[in-house]
Amino acid sequence: MRFSRTFATAGRVLRQLSHDHRSVALMLIAPSLLVGLFAWLFVDQEQVFQLVGPAILALFPFVVMFLITSITTLRERRSGTLERLMTTPLGKGDFIAGYALAFAAAAVVQALITVAFAVYVCGLEVDGPLWQLGLVAVVDAVLGSALGLLASAFARTEFQAVQFMPIIVFPQILLGGIIMPRDQMPDVLYAISDWLPLSHAVDAVNAVTAGDEEWEIYGPLLIVVAFVVGAIVLASLTLRRRTP
Repeated sequence: MRFSRTFATAGRVLRQLSHDHRSVALMLIAPSLLVGLFAWLFVDQEQVFQLVGPAILALFPFVVMFLITSITTLRERRSGTLERLMTTPLGKGDFIAGYALAFAAAAVVQALITVAFAVYVCGLEVDGPLWQLGLVAVVDAVLGSALGLLASAFARTEFQAVQFMPIIVFPQILLGGIIMPRDQMPDVLYAISDWLPLSHAVDAVNAVTAGDEEWEIYGPLLIVVAFVVGAIVLASLTLRRRTP
């Protein structure tokens, strides 16, 4: 894998995304709108938003980036672009790393917009430094992109990519501490949730908003980063040159 090829791939993906206005709107605006809708839903019960809002802030960017990344990457394969690129010196690692870098850049912008909207518009109170909340949101959105890349390596159609949501995304929503605090779950489910990256992302964002010590934030965050790296490596190893 060469950095020049990786950066060239990332630049091409970003240029393509810039021309897809619907995808750009979905990535940058949809998470903020969903957070705003949730805050509006409990406008008369502010304590609910303060309690669940941080987990929601971790959830929506993760889900949106998973969808956008998996469908966009699969569309690249279905159009034959990947097969043509593989006739050049570009390797599978360059392709996956380039896509990961491009969507990571988009995730940074998305996360910053969502955090700013949640804090300054929806009134989410954060006891810790605001930049830490932004950092956690960025890593969480990148996690969605990494898992989207992994899903696209196995799917054959855009519909199949969406079908991976019940396998990859929904269990993390149920067991990630969004619906119920993880320490109140049955022991078996709590043990399973420890192996789900979104659980640690939610732990990190909750730690920031509560103003906890740094290791309470960076410990879960490092686990999420490890899942990101693992998903990208696995996606590069399992990516097929041809889509049946």
